[in-house]
Amino acid sequence: MYVPKDKELRAEIIQLHYDVLAVRHGERWKMMELVIRNYWWLGVTKDIGKYMDRCDMCQRMKNWMETPEGKLMTNKIPEKP
Repeated sequence: MYVPKDKELRAEIIQLHYDVLAVRHGERWKMMELVIRNYWWLGVTKDIGKYMDRCDMCQRMKNWMETPEGKLMTNKIPEKP
């Protein structure tokens, strides 16, 4: 079903699919699959990505692949110019 250009309606559709237990704060592709199964509009994947990027819980639970850089060290003072 095509969804007209209405931001509130599109956000509500994404929110309804985001609250499903199978997807809640999970994979982006599962979420897209659920929404695209029944609805479509131009930029649906971009809108879903923005919604998930703004989710506070998803940002807190995100795994960081990089190791911490360590403590900051002061630079040595050169003895000569």
